[in-house]
Amino acid sequence: MDWYLTFKVIHLLGIILFLGNIIVTGWWKAMADRHGDPLVIAFAQRQVALTDWVFTLGGAVLLIIGGQGMLSIAAYDNLSWIDLGWVFFGASGAIWVLILIPLQLKLAKITKEFQRGIDIPERYWRLSKQWYVWGVIATVLPLINLVVMVFKFGVEV
Repeated sequence: MDWYLTFKVIHLLGIILFLGNIIVTGWWKAMADRHGDPLVIAFAQRQVALTDWVFTLGGAVLLIIGGQGMLSIAAYDNLSWIDLGWVFFGASGAIWVLILIPLQLKLAKITKEFQRGIDIPERYWRLSKQWYVWGVIATVLPLINLVVMVFKFGVEV
């Protein structure tokens, strides 16, 4: 059994789940907010939180297992590109943990109060805008990381 290729498959599956979910989650939340129906928004907000736990976190775990597994087997002369990748991955993770997840929890709490025919509170829209801004940043960082990993860009030491 080729363990390097096994870890590579795990890593690629992690990339698919991680990047796929963060991109699709942002899209579905944006479309639900654009729709404007409190019940649709409330449903989408619950799904954002659920899919982050299952797919974003699950994908991140697979990324780490696969990446560290490949690293333990391969003999690389220069690891600056991996170090740079950890910076982007860590920055994105920090944004998720410190900013986006707390915002999602606040948004989910607000959406529990939604009822058909009642206006969505301004606080929801304000927090949602913050979620979009930080979500774009937390999504762009792993996309940059993808380029760094594929082309093995790095900072020479």
